[in-house]
Amino acid sequence: MQTLEHNPGVARPSFLSTLRLSLSERGFFGLYTGLSASVMRQMSYSLVRIGSYEKMKAALGKEKKPSNLSLLAAASVAGAMGGLAGNPADVLLVRMTSDTVRPVEQRYNYSNAISGLVRLVKEEGAQALGRGLGTNVTRAVLMNASQVGSYDFFKTSLLGWTLPGTEYKFADNLVTHSLSSLAAGTFATTVCSPADVLRSRIMASTDHSLVHVLQKSLREEGARFLFKGWLPAFIRLGPNTVLLFVFFEQLKNGWRKLVE
Repeated sequence: MQTLEHNPGVARPSFLSTLRLSLSERGFFGLYTGLSASVMRQMSYSLVRIGSYEKMKAALGKEKKPSNLSLLAAASVAGAMGGLAGNPADVLLVRMTSDTVRPVEQRYNYSNAISGLVRLVKEEGAQALGRGLGTNVTRAVLMNASQVGSYDFFKTSLLGWTLPGTEYKFADNLVTHSLSSLAAGTFATTVCSPADVLRSRIMASTDHSLVHVLQKSLREEGARFLFKGWLPAFIRLGPNTVLLFVFFEQLKNGWRKLVE
């Protein structure tokens, strides 16, 4: 939905119509198009951004509790590092998932992430691995700062708070982790939407620059194009954020018990 540009006389596709198109053309497994690229992206982008942020947070908290500003700065730096590491996989993911709504003659038809990576370098050169790098790093900074940074903020705010009208007091447990991560996912989806749309459009093309994409889209669609595909983005990022932090917190707790 993010990569579809304005076409005069043609109705804008909704989330449901895009979903139906994907199902009719590729069946149920069409919903998992680009899964190999998505896994490659998580094993590069998320590995670096989450891991490096935890190391920075630990270093900042050695002598005293780190401030929200210092944590935000750490999350931003870690996000930029993740954006650099995951850019090639991001290019493949955007292209593979946008094939469904592209004309047949304009499709990339990558069979999987590995063959797509080989074809990308062979057909467009090694520089293609950095396509959309500027917007992707910007998006990664916004994502990590708004997702990881806000998760810590929401979690800290909830801890020790008593639910009005009840005796329930939020503790460092699954309920607090789930609520904090859901709030972080909603916040991150909204903050990152403009950079996400621009990144997707640049990566889906082969010759358009950021300035060209921005000018053309603003002229033909108005500023609202920057939030195109917000609903499916939230449907992806909301559960992703909840599962990410719930599993991560359990792994951290398990590791602490193991080394103690």
